Amino acid sequence: MSDILEVKGLVEKIGTTFEEYKRTNDAMLAKAAKGESVAELENKLSKIDADLQKFTEAKSQIDAFILKQTSPGADTKESGDLREEVKAFNLQLRADLQGKGKPITGEIGVEEYKAYKSGFLKTCAGVKFEQLSEPERKALSAGSDPDGGYLLPSSTTGRVVAKVYDKSVMRQICNVQTISTNKLPGLIDNDEASAGWVSELGTRSDSDTPQVGKWEIEAFELYAMPKASQTILDDAAIDLESWLAAKVADKIARVEGAAFWEGTGSGQARGLATYTTAATADSSRAWGQMEHVLSGASADFHTTDFDPVVEMVSAFKNEYLPNASFVMRRSVLSKARKLKESTTDRYLWEPGMQVGSPDKLMGYPVRIDEYMPALASGSLSLAFGDFREAYTIVDRIGIRTLRDPFTAKPYVVFYTTKRTGGGCVNFEAVKFIKFSA
Repeated sequence: MSDILEVKGLVEKIGTTFEEYKRTNDAMLAKAAKGESVAELENKLSKIDADLQKFTEAKSQIDAFILKQTSPGADTKESGDLREEVKAFNLQLRADLQGKGKPITGEIGVEEYKAYKSGFLKTCAGVKFEQLSEPERKALSAGSDPDGGYLLPSSTTGRVVAKVYDKSVMRQICNVQTISTNKLPGLIDNDEASAGWVSELGTRSDSDTPQVGKWEIEAFELYAMPKASQTILDDAAIDLESWLAAKVADKIARVEGAAFWEGTGSGQARGLATYTTAATADSSRAWGQMEHVLSGASADFHTTDFDPVVEMVSAFKNEYLPNASFVMRRSVLSKARKLKESTTDRYLWEPGMQVGSPDKLMGYPVRIDEYMPALASGSLSLAFGDFREAYTIVDRIGIRTLRDPFTAKPYVVFYTTKRTGGGCVNFEAVKFIKFSA
């Protein structure tokens, strides 16, 4: 219930903040049209935009949490981690105190452990914690050395605090296929048969037969090879192998995410933003090129003409629009919030005002991906379309780790590999805004 109330409060903040954003932006545009200084309003708008970004991202996180909690088979990893932490705490407590004459009559439970960590619990498992000597207290929280000593006894060091990195949304929105060979082949069917009218006794000649082409997406190898000493693997208060595996998997996800947008295609996935683009319609553009629409300004949207986004959406065939979405960086989203339809002066961006509802631009969902090309002159930093139709990701196998305790003694080497690739298969399904005049 508290989660729902928190989301409701955030939604209300988003609504009021966006109304203030629109009023401030309208006032700034009016002053600029008169040739007056807008520096003060620009600063105000920047602060409001930062608040709006903070509120919308917080709502997205809570939406994801509520969805996970209410979905069948909801993830219980967090509670599982806590149970493992409590288990390690009990083992360390027993090992440190049994030989010192301290009575051990039971084990601390999850709730008791939380109380102990909060400072409310004074007695547990037959041990009065307030009576422990200072060296005994330190023994329960020993640790130093950022290369691993922080992980040594005991679990009273708390949960591992990890730096959070942005991840690409490409695996969520694109077509992902697992293959049994090193390549995924497919056919290009862009040609059509010819047909025409003929009289009853007219001469029939051969008509054109449609031709097909071929595409291939190869799976390339990603790897990581960290190592850790056997001693720290034995003595760490957390499951160090699982922690290391999670760190490697996270890094691999970020490396492949960057390649799905800007990869060269040589020894790695071909990035969606690396294909040739042209300012021509689907009917006249060569296959293998994607369409772009100019923003009207270098590294920015035009200050008065915001119709390029409308033109880009209008250029799509109807079949691609039901599953279409926008993808952009946060820096581009800050600019997209100012976009208006030229004929109605209506703002094109609207915040998600319901639980689970994403922000929208022209009525289509907006997704954030920090691995898109950075905003610059001529950059392709805003994309729209049906990404599942446009881009295919192939996985030969999942992440595989070989544990090698022999070749680098006293270290254990964890050789981790993953074979994956990606490429565009439908050049009509996604279009870009090119930030150029």
